[in-house]
Amino acid sequence: MLNDNELWFPPVSEALEDGLLAIGGSLQVERLLLAYRSGIFPWYDDEVPMWWCPDPRFVLFPGQLKVSKSMKQLLKNDAFEFRIDSDFSTVINNCRRTPRNGQDGTWINDDVVDAYTQLHEMGYAHSAEAWHEGTLVGGLYGIRMGNVFFGESMFSHRSNASKYAFIKYVQQLASEGVQLIDCQVYTEHLESLGACMIPRENFIQLLNDNIAGTYSI
Repeated sequence: MLNDNELWFPPVSEALEDGLLAIGGSLQVERLLLAYRSGIFPWYDDEVPMWWCPDPRFVLFPGQLKVSKSMKQLLKNDAFEFRIDSDFSTVINNCRRTPRNGQDGTWINDDVVDAYTQLHEMGYAHSAEAWHEGTLVGGLYGIRMGNVFFGESMFSHRSNASKYAFIKYVQQLASEGVQLIDCQVYTEHLESLGACMIPRENFIQLLNDNIAGTYSI
C-alpha cells in the first residue's frame, strides 16, 4: 500500500499475474511522472488508485501502423479536421463520459481530470482531436515523455473519428521521432491498427532507451 508522503513504487517484477503492482497513494503529478517513467500506469477502483505494469505489454511501434483501405480514403479526403491540444479539457471529459463495454463507468474521476489537466499545462499530457464542421467529434489523450507516447483513453461521437485522430497522431509522432506508443492492455480495435504484445522486460528497456532524464519535479 502506497502512502501520500513517499514517492516510490515496488520493482515491476513484483507485479501480480494480472499486472497489479501497488494500491493507494495520491494522484499527484510527481507520482504520475515517476509511474510512466517506470512503465506503470494508474486505474481507479472504488476511488482508490491502483497501479499496473502487466506482462506482456500491449504496444504499437509507429512504423507498424496499419491503415485500412477505408481509412486511407477518409484520410485522403480530409474527412475530419485534425488538431493537437486545441481542447484538452473537452477531450478528457468526453473520455470520462464515454460508456465502455462491460463496465459501469470509466476510471476517469475528478482526481484524474485534475491531475492530467495539470500535466497538460506542464507540457506532458496531450490531446489529438478530430473535428467536423467546427465540432469536436472524436479524440484521445495521453502522456508524451521523450520518444514515447503513453495512450490513456479515447472517445468517438462520429464513426471513425477517434480512429482518424489516432492514425493522424501516430503519423505526427513518428515524424517527430517517437519510437513507441504504449497501449497498456489488449484491445481488438488497437490490434487492428498494428498494436502487438511484447514482454514487459523489453518494454522497460525501450523506455530506458527512449526517455531521457528522471522526469521528477
